[in-house]
Amino acid sequence: MSDTRLPRRNGLPTPAPTLLVLDAEPLPRLGRLTGRARVVHTDAAGLAGRLPSADVVLVWDFTSPAVREAWPGEGPRPRWVHTASAGVDHVMCPELAASGTVVTNARGIFEQPVAEYVAALVLAIAKDLPRTLDLQRERTWRHRETRRLAGTRACVVGSGPVGRAIARKLKALDVTTALVGRVPRTGIHGPADLDRLMARADWVIAAAPLTGQTYGMFDARRFGVMLPSAHFVNVGRGALVVEDALIEALSRRWIAGAALDVFAAEPLPPDSPLWGVPGLLVSPHLAGDTVGRLDELGAQFVELFERWSVGRSLVNVVDKKRGYVPGH
Repeated sequence: MSDTRLPRRNGLPTPAPTLLVLDAEPLPRLGRLTGRARVVHTDAAGLAGRLPSADVVLVWDFTSPAVREAWPGEGPRPRWVHTASAGVDHVMCPELAASGTVVTNARGIFEQPVAEYVAALVLAIAKDLPRTLDLQRERTWRHRETRRLAGTRACVVGSGPVGRAIARKLKALDVTTALVGRVPRTGIHGPADLDRLMARADWVIAAAPLTGQTYGMFDARRFGVMLPSAHFVNVGRGALVVEDALIEALSRRWIAGAALDVFAAEPLPPDSPLWGVPGLLVSPHLAGDTVGRLDELGAQFVELFERWSVGRSLVNVVDKKRGYVPGH
């Protein structure tokens, strides 16, 4: 296991470490670290030149691939990288994965907001709220029947904290929910059960991390397994989905509809065909972004830094081979 403690010399702590922040606006609030760390801010262009002198990197701009691109360069590398996000694929590269550098993420911040967002999507789809809003704008009174949510079935793919939070929210809505993870264990199905569970699910929710095993896992074959009345929701990573296959599945009515909050390319280009696909709800990667979350992310990092600076082991340590924080 990588050492997550601050090295000491002659029994005394080392001088104030250098904290390199990959900036995004608004900047993180790091006032509690005044006098305890030398804080250096950089943009993506300046990151490579400053990496050799840094002890810690805070990836505040968690949409940037700058760390992944700069890491293979020359010189020493920081002992710890923290990303203010749940996913780590934007920072991970083979050289970082093979190094002794510890990587941590923002586990604990996004789980409940994402679960609430998924519940909102499922309710909105079942109750036909998008069409209700369209009809209101048209000043059209059109009575319709909507779907009863209780008693429907969901298959949640991804058994980490986000997937488990989604499963709890859906169960509270009386949706019969199956959770699928990397390995089967009590209350969680393994990959061998995925097709069988998808084939009878009314709601298929993707909440898995992006790894070599999950890249492109929702392809034409998987959409073909789903019920014609089913809906697909992705709040995991964009590259879990073969987007052309989803477009075909919706256009040919292999499935009833879908909602995407994450995409292979972000921001989604204005000329992307996804904008106009019938039955597809598009949202701009906001499922976990609630009021006050930046303060929570900053406070979380400061607490981690305080643990690290006194030699205590870090939490939220990513298994760099797997690409996520292992469950308990």
